[in-house]
Amino acid sequence: MSNKYESIQLKNQICFPLYAASNMITRKYKPFLDELDLTYTQYIAMMVLWEKVQANEKLLCEALCLKSNTVTPLLKKLQDKGYIEKKKDKGDERNLVITLTKAGKELRDKALRVPECMAKEVHITAEEAEVLYRILYKIIDDERMIPYD
Repeated sequence: MSNKYESIQLKNQICFPLYAASNMITRKYKPFLDELDLTYTQYIAMMVLWEKVQANEKLLCEALCLKSNTVTPLLKKLQDKGYIEKKKDKGDERNLVITLTKAGKELRDKALRVPECMAKEVHITAEEAEVLYRILYKIIDDERMIPYD
């Protein structure tokens, strides 16, 4: 006999394992990011900047799936740590260009070990990780395009 409330049981929700896995992954990152003096959100922002070298706030918001009210204070903290500089765009003074400082560029080398350390923390095969990656980006892409590529 079918339970009419079965569809709203926690065990039947895709949102819960996604939420729980996200929290677990973020907790596992913490000790490695503490060594870099970065929060997880600061780390993913730095990853975009390490790849792009310079960006604006709009690109970071899109790349990180975050709103400006989250990215603005995050950038302020990265600037206070000496990892980034913000300057007005010469072509459009309303636009702030975010660039890495020397310290921000040097932090990239220190961060190289983080993915390797995390791979040891998450017990899935490379093939499973690739499938999961594609599935998660398929979910994200249903809402928006993959950022900045």
